[in-house]
Amino acid sequence: MLRKSNIRMTAQRRVIFEVIKEMHSHPTADEIYHRVREQLPHISLGTVYRNLELLSNEGIIHKVETGSGQRRYDCELHDHYHIRCIHCGQVEDIPVKQVKKVQYDLTGVTDFDVLDHHLEFLGVCPACRAKQSKQEEAQKN
Repeated sequence: MLRKSNIRMTAQRRVIFEVIKEMHSHPTADEIYHRVREQLPHISLGTVYRNLELLSNEGIIHKVETGSGQRRYDCELHDHYHIRCIHCGQVEDIPVKQVKKVQYDLTGVTDFDVLDHHLEFLGVCPACRAKQSKQEEAQKN
């Protein structure tokens, strides 16, 4: 994966990539920064942001743009979709393959050449749902 790129894989870039790979949670730049600092205490937030942008532009990681306004990062480069909790912002992969068909179904329906699409599902994660249920139960009593 890392060898296919034309960029030099510095120690900082390798640590950033490995942190994202280990987290599996679509971390934000700030979350990545705090984890990277555990291994590289002198790294700056700006350096993390620049390297995230470079790794994303090189196709080594995927930048996940969500409706929440926070960019998140993902090492899974295959076509897949995400679901975001409307309360806490948690983002997870969802294994939906049929949605990709929508892009192909647009052929002939529009004059646009459809190059790509982004789809985000919204919901409430199990932790927020449980918290919400407890709050509702407390209000009843």
